Amino acid sequence: MEKPTIAYCGLNCSLCKAFLATQKNDDELRRKVAQEWSITPEKINCYDCLTEEKPRISYTQTCTIRSCSKERKLINCAHCDDYACDKLAEFHKRAPNAKTNLDEIRTRLGK
Repeated sequence: MEKPTIAYCGLNCSLCKAFLATQKNDDELRRKVAQEWSITPEKINCYDCLTEEKPRISYTQTCTIRSCSKERKLINCAHCDDYACDKLAEFHKRAPNAKTNLDEIRTRLGK
């Protein structure tokens, strides 16, 4: 089993439909996701927010959690001395699984 791709915020990219459609190069899944998200299928190309060289969902360009993590040169927010900042805590209200992922990483790190 492959290791999941965990975004800066803690989301598991390996479970994201856009990520899966990109990994599988599945145009039918792209169409379904695009319809769910009210965007065009051409925009459903995302390797993950951790990469610079490959396509990402456009939101990553304005994501303040991502920009903060990149500025601090972190693998993800679990490695941050300021975990969990207000910005991340607010996001985790809407994405509790992301918090669980980061908490598990912090436990493994002994933090």
